[in-house]
Amino acid sequence: MNKRTIAATSEWYKFNHLFKRLEIPAKTMLLREGEISKNAYLVEKGCLRTWFNNDGIDITTQFFFEGEGVSSIESFRTNGPSLYSIESIEPSIIQFISKKDFEFVLDSSPNIKMEMENHLFNRFVHCQKLLLSHIKDSPQERYIQILQQRPDIIKRIPQHYIASYLGITKVHLSRIKSKLVRKGA
Repeated sequence: MNKRTIAATSEWYKFNHLFKRLEIPAKTMLLREGEISKNAYLVEKGCLRTWFNNDGIDITTQFFFEGEGVSSIESFRTNGPSLYSIESIEPSIIQFISKKDFEFVLDSSPNIKMEMENHLFNRFVHCQKLLLSHIKDSPQERYIQILQQRPDIIKRIPQHYIASYLGITKVHLSRIKSKLVRKGA
């Protein structure tokens, strides 16, 4: 469920009335780890992150910007507790749809259902790449990948969230950045 998909598929417009629009400040919790996900979100403006608590330390797992959709997919689908929280990083405008209405859309449109299957597959591939990167690449290599592949993250996301995403401290991130500046990277 992303804006590009919605804009490209006229069928989504049939269901616009099912989405609610909400303006939220930074640091708004949309879903807390352990709660059951009842909504799927689309970022119209701003940025959201997913994260979980690991012995008192926030671990950021992903960032979502304009046109991207997010939910706790496992919780949304199974009614089990969410494995992570969803929170705004910046003041944001989001659209959201309830699980009941989302299921109605999927049941009503085979084309949208197929788009969602493709979206979920792409998310799965992204998560696999992220997992493998955390296993095989150093934090510096992962930071360079972000610089090359997602400069929007570097420009918009506070350093402590980037460090959390890389699985390192802010101090370690600062050292990596200084080292890269010295190398001229």
